[in-house]
This record gives sequence, structure tokens and C-alpha cells, in this order.
Amino acid sequence: MADDEAKEKTPLLQEPKVVRSTNVGQARQGDGGASSIVTMEPPGAPVPLVQPHKQQQQQQQLLYTVPPPVSSAGPMVVPAGEDSPLYQSYQYQPDGINSQSRSRQDLLASDRSMMESATSNMATLMHLIKGNLGTGILALPKAFSFAGLWFGFGGMLFMGCVALHCMHTLVSCSHLLCKRTGSVSLDYADVIEVAMKTGPKRLRNYAKIGRNVVNGFLIFTQFGFCCVYVVFIATNVKEVIHHFHPDDPSTLIYMAAVLLALIPWVCITNLSLMAPFSAFANILTITGMVIIFQYLIQDIPPTTSRPAVASISSMPMFFGTAIFAVEGISLVLPLENNMRKPAEFGGWTGVLNLGMAIVLALYTAVGFYGYLQFGDDAKGSITLNLPKDEWLYMSVKLMFCVVIYISYNIQLYVAVKIIWPKTKHLFASRASHKRGEYLFRIVIAVFTFGIAAVVPHLDLLISLIGASASTALALIMPAFIQMVTLAGEPAGWDDSSEGNVVNREGQGFAGIPKIYTIKNLAIFLFGLLGWVTGTYASLRAIIQAF
Repeated sequence: MADDEAKEKTPLLQEPKVVRSTNVGQARQGDGGASSIVTMEPPGAPVPLVQPHKQQQQQQQLLYTVPPPVSSAGPMVVPAGEDSPLYQSYQYQPDGINSQSRSRQDLLASDRSMMESATSNMATLMHLIKGNLGTGILALPKAFSFAGLWFGFGGMLFMGCVALHCMHTLVSCSHLLCKRTGSVSLDYADVIEVAMKTGPKRLRNYAKIGRNVVNGFLIFTQFGFCCVYVVFIATNVKEVIHHFHPDDPSTLIYMAAVLLALIPWVCITNLSLMAPFSAFANILTITGMVIIFQYLIQDIPPTTSRPAVASISSMPMFFGTAIFAVEGISLVLPLENNMRKPAEFGGWTGVLNLGMAIVLALYTAVGFYGYLQFGDDAKGSITLNLPKDEWLYMSVKLMFCVVIYISYNIQLYVAVKIIWPKTKHLFASRASHKRGEYLFRIVIAVFTFGIAAVVPHLDLLISLIGASASTALALIMPAFIQMVTLAGEPAGWDDSSEGNVVNREGQGFAGIPKIYTIKNLAIFLFGLLGWVTGTYASLRAIIQAF
């Protein structure tokens, strides 16, 4: 009787099962005890469903079902270490194999809903808009001066749409690779590593290099954003104070004051706690943009007063600044992975499209009307072109200083997520990890202050970061990742076995539809051209400035 009750309470799946651990040492051990294994259990063996949210800081174990090949030898044990055939190949969980089992998407959705730090759709939208509406949008009138009025207008829309497409590409590849490997979620670096590990054989040995390259660009980009933020806040605050006190100190002193103000802010580590601040920053942004726009359309000159197309030699500077503005791809996966309902992030009416449509409309309008009003006199931030003796416009400068201040910690989130797990072992106990993370974030803030003090030129710093790092992340890498991911897709089903096991060998690059090949090659070459020319032009301008 007790046995019957126990069977009723145990969530058993009566089909054969595969239990796979993504952590070596968490799976069942073989005789050697050195590598994880995958065990195909006979029907009726108890396998509990795993709750991934209980181990958020570790790689979770996952349960998925694949009917095994028919064998008379009993349960089949397959090594699953990095050098094993199973690690270099994979099996899918075909939909509908077992109606009693919960799908991975259902598990993920339910686990996310129970996570205390999971963000709502509205909070994610606020973070997405706030993470993109930084100093880049305020530098776009200067960017248009490098391209011309109408070429800048068309170029801004084109680059924004391409960047948004690459964001969707990265998200879709992440979903596909999660299904392929049984992972709950992947970040940017995980995506390229898993794509290369499960892709063409000749690329598998370079998967770790690919991961390090992406992490390097992410860290460089996010640190660059934070450096620009320090320069922006210090420069605008100095302009306001200088109006009342002409003998105010140098910009370096203002940067030091900004650093002191940033230290308590960077110690907030939970994205959900920052959501109200992001919402407040968005209100300030809208208010500030309304005031700026009403100034821009006063006595606006005719469009014929500005060149439609600028000199081709200045185009790389436009490219660097524009891509700096639209590069929000580094925030996409962390935001989706932290959502309570991640399925509502993508799609035509998802959070990503809604947020980027708002952002791109603001980008284009600010660049177009800002350049039309100020022409070649446009500065590195449009706030520096506003009247210096009127309270209304001085308040706009202070509003955007608050907005950029709030954005600093959101941008820092990505870099900390990459570096901190590799450094927290330096702190002896778990209790000291939290204090260690605070110290680590403060050290990063000091580092960005140091870089900003060395290169205090706002427009040149923006162009260099955009061309050298943002281009690689926003355009080059997503095109490469999709090609490698699709090359690792199975060529078909092996119907010779009773279980319909997926062909373990990927289809290779030759099996990718031509439309994907042409599209990704075009994006890759476009990004590579902008990366080379933009980086060269920005470095040359910085050298000339010194």
C-alpha cells in the first residue's frame, strides 16, 4: 500500500529517459569517476524533475527525453566529457514524445516566474530603452555633420534596422543552441562558444578563443560606455556651474566628483531594484528631449542649407558614432535571460521591437533636426549647443546628467557579469563574496574614471568605441554566429533506428540556404569595412587632438 502511494507521488515518466548534467561531477559517475555520463534508464526508473531556479548561480541539470536505440544489453552508459563523442554531437528532444512530460519551455517559464529577481515586461522595456538612450543619441547631430543631412538620415535608419536584425539573430541562435544542448539560458559569449563546439569540426578547437574574443569586446565596449558617461556628466555639470562661477575648477576635478557620486550607485547589484530608477530616467529623457526639440524647431533653417551628402573621407566617423548609438546588443541576452516571461521578448510585437522602434525614431529625429539647426557647429553632445544662460536649457543638461548617471550601472552590469565570476574565488568565504563584489565594482568605477581623465574628448571617444568594439558586437559577430549555428544543424533524421535519433553530423556550411549565406556575408563585410575605416579614422583624430 505504501509502495503504491509512493508511486503515485513520484513524477515518473514511463518512457526511457536520458538524464544529462551540464556540470562535470553532478552527473552519475562511471567506474573511473573522472567524467560525467549520460545514463539511459530502463522504463519505470524514477527520475525527478529538476528545479533550475534553485541553482541560479550554477549550471543547472536538465531533464529531457529521447527514446534510445533498441538494445538487448540493458541500460546504455555513454561518456559525456568534453572529449567524448556525445559532447561533440547532440540529440534533440522531438516535440510530443511524451505527453506526460513538461517541455523545457514550460519548465523555464515556471521557474522564471518564481525567481525573485526576474523582471516584468515593462521593467525589461524600461531597461532596454534606458540602456540605449545614452550619450550616443546626443552625439548624433555631430555624426550627421560627418555624413550630410539626407545621407545621415537614410544611413541612420539603415544601420538601426540592421542592428535590430542582428539582435534578433543573436536571440534566435541562443534559443536554438539552448534546445540543442539542453541549457536554460546562454549569454553572448556562451552562444558563440556553444555554436562553435557543436558546429563544424574544424572550428570546435577554437570555441574557447571565440568566447574570449566576444568577452573582450563586451568588456571593452561597456567600459568605453562608462568612460564616456564620466566625461559627459563632468562636462555638462561644469558648463552649468561655470555660468555662475567662472573661476570653477578644471574638468578633471568634476570627474573626480562624479566618481564619488558613482560609488554608492554601482553597489546596487539587482536589476529589479534599478527598474524604478530606469523608469524615472526615461521620464527625464522624454522631458529633456521635448525641451530640446522645441528649441531645434525654432527658426529652423531650410534643408537646402545643409549638404545632403558630406565628404566620403568623413564617413567613417559617422559610422563609428552611429553604431555606438545603436549597439544595444550586449544588453539583449542579459535582459531576456532575466525576464519573467522570456517568450515575450522577441517576435514582431515583442519587447525588443517595441523598445528599439522607440529608440530608433528618437535617434533619427535628434540627428536630423540637430544637424539642421547647428550644422557643422554641432558638438559632441547636443546639450553643449544649448543656450548657456537660460535656466530651462541648463536644467536639460542636469536632467541628462541624472539619466546618464542611472545608465552607468546598467551598462556596468554586463561587464561585471563577465569578470566577477572569474575573480570572486579570491575571497575566502561565501560571506565575503558580497563585500568583494562591492569592492570589485568600485575598482571598475575608478578604472573608468582613469581612462576618461586620459581621453576627455567626448566625440572622439564615442567614435573610437563605436568603430572598434561596437561594430564587432553589433554586426560582425551575429553574422558569424548564425552561419556556424546553422552549419551545426542536423542534415536530417536517421530513420534506420526505432527512436528516430537525429543525425549527429551537422549539415555544414554547404547545407545552409543561400539566402542566409548571402545575407550574413553582406552584413559581415559591411561591418568589417566600417570596423577598419572607422577605427583608423578615430585613432588618427585622437592623435591629432593631442
